[in-house]
Amino acid sequence: MWNPGFDYADARPAQVFGYHRALCVYSFLYRGTHESPGIVAGLLPGGSCRGMAFKVPANQWAKTEQYLLDREMVYGVYIPRWMTAAIGGRKIDVYGFCANPNNEQYAGDLPVDQLAGLVRNGQGVSGSGTEYLENMLAGLAELGIRDQKLEKVLNLARA
Repeated sequence: MWNPGFDYADARPAQVFGYHRALCVYSFLYRGTHESPGIVAGLLPGGSCRGMAFKVPANQWAKTEQYLLDREMVYGVYIPRWMTAAIGGRKIDVYGFCANPNNEQYAGDLPVDQLAGLVRNGQGVSGSGTEYLENMLAGLAELGIRDQKLEKVLNLARA
């Protein structure tokens, strides 16, 4: 949400149905290493997830999709898929990445204290786990979204 990395024509708050946000993916590159993994978010089945949707012009979609695949699919930890989201009172198909439970980087549902340790110790090519979670929470706050579990993880990671 805070740094999509591609050009877009519009950005709007959105709610995806059938998936929820969770810190459920070990990071071996961007926010950690194989020796000291970090943890990042993924979408898991069930519930719904509020966030941001980016509109990409049709003539830029192929380039944008390739960029996203190159960035998100380094280790195959996500499954790219089309989902339904509510945006501005309409239901629209959106493209996103769900966590792959069959991948070695899939962490599943870890206890908050374990998540905090991964956030605290995670350091990868894109920065620290703490910075990642701070950016995520700031992006959510800009949309008026509060995630108390993620806030608790961050507070424990900082302690």
